[in-house]
Amino acid sequence: MKQKGKDIERLIPQRYPMLMVDEFETTTENVAQTVLYVRADNLFMLPDGTLAETGLIEHIAQSAAALAGYQSSVSGEPRIGLIGEVKHFECHQRPKAGDCVHTHIAFGLTFGNVTMVDGLVSVDGEEIASARLKIFMQ
Repeated sequence: MKQKGKDIERLIPQRYPMLMVDEFETTTENVAQTVLYVRADNLFMLPDGTLAETGLIEHIAQSAAALAGYQSSVSGEPRIGLIGEVKHFECHQRPKAGDCVHTHIAFGLTFGNVTMVDGLVSVDGEEIASARLKIFMQ
């Protein structure tokens, strides 16, 4: 299932100007791909025209929220996630205005209300960032 634009707003609670996912597509039940078109007016833009690391983390988190929102729409059981921890964040390069950011999100081990989420971010096929998030689901 692929969703764009206003359809994204059915999956996640964020709205412009905090919205950090432009496209969403599931590949399996626990894996998805997202896209963010980096715009110059993004709240996380730095003076040098690149997206701050905090913006990348927020994008990964919103990508995970979109996957959880999709799962909720399929199961009929609403879930809300809260970031509990960011681990192993690496940023090799910050995307710049005009870049198209592709992110691979995978839900891993779930224990009780905690789900591990791996995010891998790339631009033009080159990995630029990655992180593991611990999400508390309600």
